[in-house]
Formats: sequence, structure tokens, C-alpha cells
Amino acid sequence: MTVPTRIRTSAKAVVLHEGSVLLTRNVWNGREGYFLPGGGQETGELLPDAVRREVREETGLTVEVGPLLWVLEGWMESPGPLASENYHRVEVVFLCTVVGSPEPGGGTEQDTDQIGVDWVPLDGIAALEALSPRYRAHLALLASGDVPRASYLER
Repeated sequence: MTVPTRIRTSAKAVVLHEGSVLLTRNVWNGREGYFLPGGGQETGELLPDAVRREVREETGLTVEVGPLLWVLEGWMESPGPLASENYHRVEVVFLCTVVGSPEPGGGTEQDTDQIGVDWVPLDGIAALEALSPRYRAHLALLASGDVPRASYLER
């Protein structure tokens, strides 16, 4: 096992609107994929503030932060060619709703690997191979309209 060099806490958003979830489209390690909007928590920043800031930066949308959905913790044994270090990751995921127009307006500080923002229908999430399997099954459950109780997800 490679020992992580630091802990990175990030806040992620599951933004739902009319049966779809907001995802960023990125190129990561040479492959196109979808990610939940969100990112690293800054020192002195509360997690709900971090998720609001990150969603605005990546999508241009303003969100209201709702209940905690998941906490995902883990690290990669081999961080890959684009990662500068191996880190222990803690992702805190909140259910969010859009305030105002649901049309992404282009973020103010998109990630360098981000190539788009899409509303993806929840009923197609289970088959969306371009989305991490750690989130795919959990997002597919949201299609029923039920908000699950907060869960701890390991790697």
C-alpha cells in the first residue's frame, strides 16, 4: 500500500432538477467521464459554503444546500499520471437544489480537465459507464424520488 501524503476534504453536490442530476464532464487520465460538481474545502470554510462555491465556480449555478447524502473515504494505490501526489480523500456529498435558472452559465473557475456541464436523466444513471461506480448505484436510487439516509461509502 502506498501511504497517502495528505488528507483532502472536498464537498460535492447532487443537484437534482426535473428528474435529472447535474454532472460535470471532464477528461481525466485520457478518458472522458462525469463527476459530481464540487471540490476542495478551503481552510476556515464550512462544507456547505464550499459546495455552494464549488458549484458556482464549475457550473455558474447557485444552489441551496440540503441534507447530507454520503461521505466517501478512500485513496488510490496508484494516483496515475495526472495526480501530483497520493492523498487520502474524504468527499462529503450534499443533496442540493437550484436557486434561479437551471441553465448552466459557465463557471467562473472550472477545473482544467472540465469540458462541459450536463443535466443527465436519473433513469439512465445506472447504465452510465462514464460515471464512477461508487456513485452510480447510489444516484440511480434517487430516481424513485426517495432521499436516502446519509451513508458512509468506503472507496
